[in-house]
Amino acid sequence: MVIPRRLAPVTAMPGLFIPLVERCLVPPGIVSEAPRLSERSLASLPLRRVQQHERPTPGRLSDMESRGILNCFQLDGRVAVVTGASSGLGVAFARAFAEAGADVALGARRADRLQATSSLVEEAGRKAIAVATDVSRPEDCQNLVQEAVAAFGRVDILVNNAGVGTAVPATRETPEQFRKVIDVNLSGCYWMAQACARAMQPGSSIINISSVLGLTTAGLPQAAYAASKAGLIGLTRDLAQQWTGRKGIRVNALAPGFFHSEMTDQFPEGYLEGQMNRVVVGRPGRPEELAAAAVFLAGDGAGYITGQTLAVDGGLTIA
Repeated sequence: MVIPRRLAPVTAMPGLFIPLVERCLVPPGIVSEAPRLSERSLASLPLRRVQQHERPTPGRLSDMESRGILNCFQLDGRVAVVTGASSGLGVAFARAFAEAGADVALGARRADRLQATSSLVEEAGRKAIAVATDVSRPEDCQNLVQEAVAAFGRVDILVNNAGVGTAVPATRETPEQFRKVIDVNLSGCYWMAQACARAMQPGSSIINISSVLGLTTAGLPQAAYAASKAGLIGLTRDLAQQWTGRKGIRVNALAPGFFHSEMTDQFPEGYLEGQMNRVVVGRPGRPEELAAAAVFLAGDGAGYITGQTLAVDGGLTIA
C-alpha cells in the first residue's frame, strides 16, 4: 500500500482542507507505476479536514451546526465577569450579557452603585453578585474571580471594562497622574485576565475594552490614556497567542469610538459635537450597540476570532 508519490510532500496546517486520497493497492515491484494524479483529478477528490488536538470548544463548526446559527449568539448557562460595572458602558455590558442568558459577577470600586446594576441583571431573569473591586490591585482581581466561582461555579467570560481617563498636556502631566491611568487601564486588565484565565475552561472568552485612541488621535492631550489603550491592544494579541491554542481561551478587544459616558461628560463643551464630522455615521454610538459587539465576541458565533481588535466607532477610524 502506498500513497501516490506526488502527494507525499503535501503538508497542511490544522483546519486547512486537503484532498483525501485513498491508499492504492499496488503489487510489489511496480510502485513506480502508481498513478500520477493531475491537478484536475485532485480537485475532484473528496475533502478531509486536518484536525487539531481536540478540545471541547463551543466554537467548533459541529456545535454551531447542531445548535443553529441564531443560538450561537446566546450565552445561556454561562457566567460573565464585568468590571467597571457601576456606571455607563459597564452597566450596558452587564444588562446585555444577562439578556443573552449569562449570570453576571459585577466589579467596581464604587460598590454602593453596583446594586442598581444587579437589579437590571435580575430583571432580565439572571443572577448577579456585586464585589468591590479596584482592578489596579491584583488581590482584588483574584477576589472577584473567587467570588464568581463560589457563587456560580465557573467563569466563562471576562469584560475588562474598568478604566479612567485624563486630558493633561504632556509637559504638565505628573508621574503619579500617568501611572494612575496605566495602573487601571492596562495593568488592571492584565491582572483581571490573569485571574480569570486560571479559572476558565476551554471555550471561554476575554474581551478587553480598548479605544479608538489606541488607533488614532482625537484632538485632546491624552498621552496616558492613548498609551494605555494602545498597550491593551498589544496585550490582547499576546494573550491570544499564549492562551487560545494552549488553553482554548479566545482574547479579543473592542475599540469604541464616541459613546456618552462619565468620561465624555468631562470633555470641553462642544467637543463631542465637533468630532462628529469625523464619524461616518454622523452621531455618537449607543451603549447597546457596543454591548451587542461584546456579546458577539463572547459567544460561539465568534469561535474562530481571536487576537483581534474590533473598532465600534461609526467609521471614525476610516474617515
